[in-house]
Amino acid sequence: MKIKFLIFIITISSSLSFVNAQERKNDTIDDQVVNVVKPYTPTISDAFKIKDTPKLQDSNLVKKKEVKYNIFSIPVASTFTPAKGKAANVDKAKPVKLYDNYASLGVGTYTTVLGEVYLNHELSNTENVGGYFSHHSSQGGIDGLLLDDDFSKTNLNAHYSQKLWDFSWKVDGGFELMTYNWYGLPQNFFGQAEADMIDPSHTFNSFYIGGKLKFDDAIIKDGNVRFRRFGDNQDSGENRFVASTNFNIPVQGEEINTELYIDYIGGSFDMDYNNTGEIKYGNVTFGLSPSYQMTQDDLTVNLGVRLVYLNDTEFSDNKFFIYPNFEASYRLVDEILIAYGGIKGELQQNSYYDFANENPFVSPTLIIAPTDQRYNGFVGLKGKLSNNVSYNVKGNYYAEKNKALYKANDAQTFATEDYQYGNSFSVVYDDVTTFSVAGELNIDVNRNFTLGLKGEYFNYSTDTQAEAWNLPDVTGSIFMDIQITEQWFAGASAFYVGERKDQQLLVGTLVTPDPTPITLESYFDANAHLGYKINDQLSVFAKVNNILNQDYERYLNFPVQGFQALAGATYQFDF
Repeated sequence: MKIKFLIFIITISSSLSFVNAQERKNDTIDDQVVNVVKPYTPTISDAFKIKDTPKLQDSNLVKKKEVKYNIFSIPVASTFTPAKGKAANVDKAKPVKLYDNYASLGVGTYTTVLGEVYLNHELSNTENVGGYFSHHSSQGGIDGLLLDDDFSKTNLNAHYSQKLWDFSWKVDGGFELMTYNWYGLPQNFFGQAEADMIDPSHTFNSFYIGGKLKFDDAIIKDGNVRFRRFGDNQDSGENRFVASTNFNIPVQGEEINTELYIDYIGGSFDMDYNNTGEIKYGNVTFGLSPSYQMTQDDLTVNLGVRLVYLNDTEFSDNKFFIYPNFEASYRLVDEILIAYGGIKGELQQNSYYDFANENPFVSPTLIIAPTDQRYNGFVGLKGKLSNNVSYNVKGNYYAEKNKALYKANDAQTFATEDYQYGNSFSVVYDDVTTFSVAGELNIDVNRNFTLGLKGEYFNYSTDTQAEAWNLPDVTGSIFMDIQITEQWFAGASAFYVGERKDQQLLVGTLVTPDPTPITLESYFDANAHLGYKINDQLSVFAKVNNILNQDYERYLNFPVQGFQALAGATYQFDF
């Protein structure tokens, strides 16, 4: 009975499920409208985090056992022997021994003697004493001359210096002796008869003493003072005293560099060129030159002015000069290209000593006066093409009032002095403007090879003189030094001087003055030397001058020596 009832229930349930499925199959979904009352704003709830670390209850958990280790050392025989380390050899250059003293002597053609001695001794860590002696002489022998052409020049100097905690000082004194000859006798005017009556020798002598001071950390940076007495065997004499100092003036955190100097000169000549009377000259100048340097990035500017007061002690005349002192530079391309320029001026003090050293054939009848260089304007480019090559190109424009020029003296048929035969030079003054362009190139390779080239072109404009006497239109020079090996060294140099102008005039009772302009030809003078270092102290050398054997004239009627050769030795030492 129960079984029949269960079967009945199952049959009824299946029938109802089938009917319901049939009704769902035929059912349809009606359209419905959903009204959004509020936009959807989802939120994120906190995640469930385990706050407590669960405790393990593992009945199979096994405790770790403590393990103990025992090491048994057993000696092992070994036959390996490691090689000892050895430092690598480094080739070190042998230090060059430097000596404080040297002596040099050479002899050559034209009976030439050339000698030098330089001494320096350290008395203590702060004191030094030393001296210098030089002599250069030749017995002459130039072909075609009617007068002696020998010369000699001797210098002697001694000094003492001391270096203290905050400053150093030095004092020195010396003597100079020069002998030359007025051998430039114009042979188109005079012959051997007149030459036999002439004693062309002219001797100069000079004595000087001076001192220097240099401060390490003070407003006054340095100071210099020097006195010189210069004269000759024609009763000429000149005294000159120069003192100068440099100091910094602080202004609102900046410094103005200032130079202050005094320059006195006074002298006399026994007679003027025409034997009419004595020549006296003298003046004193006071100079003040403040300057300020301004630097910004690649630009450097020096702004300054030079103030000079001149008192002519012979003519009781006073003058005041103001000169520009401006210079600027700008690095266009680092060290490769630097542009610079400026404008400067100064009052140049001329002296008998300076004239005689530049042209030893002047007569003792000169007019000595200062030159007013109103301005010197310049502009240029300089820099380095590489670490070993540097260059400089520059243009200049000078405006000078009372510029000194050497001019041949008139040849007198009634001459009574040895220098009145047209065989000496005078100094004339004129207002001269000069334009020049100069170039320079220097090459220095590891100090074993150096090469330098320099050239300059000049154009002159004068006021009262017909020419800019004895000033060249072109100059050039080249020099080279080379260290061939550790023992051998050599060098060479050459000089080129362009044409110069001078004038020749014969004056006499029955002679009509007729000034004759003369053009001195350009010349090229090449020289070379070679040396061998025997040891650290002794070396030998040989020199040749005027290799091309040119008989050019440095001044009118004054030819130079031809090919010259000289050999000698140099010895360095300490004591």
